[in-house]
Amino acid sequence: MALSVSHLPRLFKVLSTIAKYRLDLLEVVKPASPLLRVAIATYGLAWSGNAVRSLSPEKRLRLALEELGPIYIKFGQLLSTRRDFLPETLAEELQGLQDKVPAFHTPGIAVLADAALGHPWQQVFSDLNPEPLASASVAQVHSATLLNGDAVVVKVLRPGIQHTIAADIKLLHWLARMIENHVPDGHRLRPREVVADYENIIFGELDLLAEGANATQLRRNFANSPQLYVPKIYWEYSRAGMLVMERIHGIPVADIEQLTKHGINLKKLAETGVEIFFTQVFEHSFFHADMHPGNIFVAPDKPEQPQYIAIDCAIIGSLTSADQQYLARNLLAIFKRDYHKVAELHVECGWVPPQTSVPAFESAMRAVCEPVFEKPLKEISFGFLLVQLFRTAGRFNMEVQPSLVLLQKTLLNVEGLGRQLYPELDLWTTALPFLERWNRKRMHPATVLNALKENVPDWIEQLPQLPKLWLDAMAQQGYQHKQLASISEELQQIKQQQRRLSKKRAQQSKLFGLLALLGAVILAISPNYPALQSGLLDLPLSSWILGGLGVYLLCFKR
Repeated sequence: MALSVSHLPRLFKVLSTIAKYRLDLLEVVKPASPLLRVAIATYGLAWSGNAVRSLSPEKRLRLALEELGPIYIKFGQLLSTRRDFLPETLAEELQGLQDKVPAFHTPGIAVLADAALGHPWQQVFSDLNPEPLASASVAQVHSATLLNGDAVVVKVLRPGIQHTIAADIKLLHWLARMIENHVPDGHRLRPREVVADYENIIFGELDLLAEGANATQLRRNFANSPQLYVPKIYWEYSRAGMLVMERIHGIPVADIEQLTKHGINLKKLAETGVEIFFTQVFEHSFFHADMHPGNIFVAPDKPEQPQYIAIDCAIIGSLTSADQQYLARNLLAIFKRDYHKVAELHVECGWVPPQTSVPAFESAMRAVCEPVFEKPLKEISFGFLLVQLFRTAGRFNMEVQPSLVLLQKTLLNVEGLGRQLYPELDLWTTALPFLERWNRKRMHPATVLNALKENVPDWIEQLPQLPKLWLDAMAQQGYQHKQLASISEELQQIKQQQRRLSKKRAQQSKLFGLLALLGAVILAISPNYPALQSGLLDLPLSSWILGGLGVYLLCFKR
């Protein structure tokens, strides 16, 4: 992916920021080339007296990303979730990046709404507040009122954000290649993969209709639920660049003071958050994967049975049924410290190569888990343990799937949020009963019978096609047999040709060997070298070379 001349100013800004904050000193991205390190250090002399130089490298990276702007801030947030290869101190620092950026006012919301609707906004809204309620990296929201009196919020994309993101993504790809080529552990960090993941996520967030569809599905999954409420999407007024949704009134989940003031049961609130997460993952296989505090609110009117309110469903995670089952079985095995089962499941589900040594993998899992389990359960970070397990599995060539990375990130958010609300939260005792119930339900005869009932219509529909499918399969099998026979015949011909060539080469080697020996003898009996009278040591060097070559070709060359 080549950079064009138009990208040079932005590239200069990025490189200046790297030099200013001396990011080359950060261990995970330290250049291998001494020349490159000297060049960055020399260029950074202009900022040698800057106070940021006294900060830790991790903090300097966070400040550099903030200075580069919203796209890099969001990239840092994503990077903080990749704890399978980042040092813990760096991941924690990046986790502190706040997704708060200055609002835009030009063009105004009225202009954007008119353009999205294709007619004046007054035909839809009785009121449209020009001041934003909140502003984020790619969009901002404004309060409004529909003509029927419904209170809503209008979410619009930042003007020109697509072009900005495309340009910055190209630079990030270039930087990823630089890290991969010039940093000692560059390949292990998989920078290209990280940038590719980010590219998919950030461009996904530009599709507001997709976000609306995610919110509608999540709302359907928790319809009439006392645990989670998802605002309604007004599809008749929503467009690709504008999303209209129900306005909610709740307490920000991180505002402990207000939650306490309203008498919210914080212990119950923390446990409910864990239950919601596991319900989304294992019951629905559709989970909100961006559950940072800015996207979560609490209904103030249900203090003893608190209800969450979720917004911003741009990033959604999903697991296949196979991954669901294996993940649940892995977690249950970890709870029970059955490390042999954990190793077997990783091999069985294909998370690690089939040739992986189960005893070696079991030993590695035990080495990670046992020191952790020595602590009281309430002090054990479930999310961090999962990160450690993924990191250890990475040594056995485990390829971490994007869905599992999102799961890991979400679990860390849920656990961190839960312990912020209630420091005594024991995620283990909350999660274990849920997993055991889910596993029993999965194996219950009624569940198996329902699955059979769901498949019966498909089987009946396919029944008339079975004879044709059988004939097609037989014909395909016959064709494959012919192909295999043809390939086998060709291989035999190739082998015969190779044998003939080998025989011919052997004969040629012997012939050349005889000629070499003959040449050696001729030189030995030459009138200039009376070897028979003087002895073999007086033979000329050329005679020794030819003789040795002849012996080699006759005795050793095949």
